[in-house]
Amino acid sequence: MTVTFLCNAQHIRVVPNKINAKMVDVLECPNKIMGASILQIPGYFVWGGSVVKGDDGKYHMVFSIWESGTEGGSFVKDWVLQSKIGYAVSDYPDRDFKFQKIVLKGTRYQGDPSAWDAQMVHNPHLKKFDGKYYLYYIGGKDPGEQPKGSKAENLDQRSRVQQSLCIGVLEFDSFKNLLAGNFDRPKQPLLSPRTRVKPNNILNVSPIGTVAKPDNIIVVNPSVVYNPITQKYMLYFKGNVYEPHWKGVHGVAIGDTPQGPFKPLDLFVFDVRMPDGTLASTEDPYVWYSKKLHQFMAIVKDFSGRLTGYKKTLALLSSNDGIGWNLTRNPLFMKRELRLLDGSVTKVDRLERPQLLLNNDGIPQYLYAASALENVNAKNDGSSFNVQIPLEVVIE
Repeated sequence: MTVTFLCNAQHIRVVPNKINAKMVDVLECPNKIMGASILQIPGYFVWGGSVVKGDDGKYHMVFSIWESGTEGGSFVKDWVLQSKIGYAVSDYPDRDFKFQKIVLKGTRYQGDPSAWDAQMVHNPHLKKFDGKYYLYYIGGKDPGEQPKGSKAENLDQRSRVQQSLCIGVLEFDSFKNLLAGNFDRPKQPLLSPRTRVKPNNILNVSPIGTVAKPDNIIVVNPSVVYNPITQKYMLYFKGNVYEPHWKGVHGVAIGDTPQGPFKPLDLFVFDVRMPDGTLASTEDPYVWYSKKLHQFMAIVKDFSGRLTGYKKTLALLSSNDGIGWNLTRNPLFMKRELRLLDGSVTKVDRLERPQLLLNNDGIPQYLYAASALENVNAKNDGSSFNVQIPLEVVIE
């Protein structure tokens, strides 16, 4: 189903409010921004964070974290090879998150290099269903150098790990148990790719003639929502296709419980088409159901600008069933900029991995996003952070 350019059902507009932050000299902080609404940790890159309000009334965040300053390292290389999941807590939803500890690492750190998530864990998505907490995440391993003559023989370690990425989930009763490691780590991923279609440089390639499914090569960036209509759980994910170049595409898998098993559908979702009929590239879906709007809603990163008119901004979609999606009347959820405490506006290079805190009616109250002021890919200085943004939602 191709996305149309107007959804008359829901006319909502999102206004980002000021964050508790200010610009500073680079000598004070490599990010050049500091404040209570910025989670940054010296010696580390900080990336996507997801928050729930706990039974204790506190706000609990899990987020991606990995060491900076490693010899030969960089942001774009090391998130694949080194990422871990950290935990922070605050009395407030939009500020003062305090880092406590790293709660999940690749199993190689415990002496097991063969598990599906042995090398790294990344992009956490935190949910609460029926009194229990669920930490969805992606993980990967390095299968090692590939045989000569195979389509994977020229892949370096980063590419091998990246092509192994799958989705897993932890279930736990309390954040005290999460901190103590009192949870069962999944022996198998929750969702794995069904097809591996790519012209070259590919691990475990599918047979010639295989048609790529949405879960092609990888399944990453989970977003899980309970469907009150079908009483099923919907797991949204990103895969990769090549036409002939890389495009991020999305699918959805259906399950009876928060832990699955999940069965992926064959159709593509959020499938915006370019003029030549090929799929436009989107990423980082966050999906929820709004009781007030009687709609499924989603935020996606708009790589091409086809949705919002602005490249790499956050777009807002809506759906009656969580399968077929349309743009809202005001599809621009947020530009790549931050409103600071003094009223000034700072443009950022990255505003990604959107996660929300909703009220009981399913209206967004706060946005948590991974951010960097400048292109961080080649850097190794820890100049990325998570930002907490209060939102005003206007229903027109």
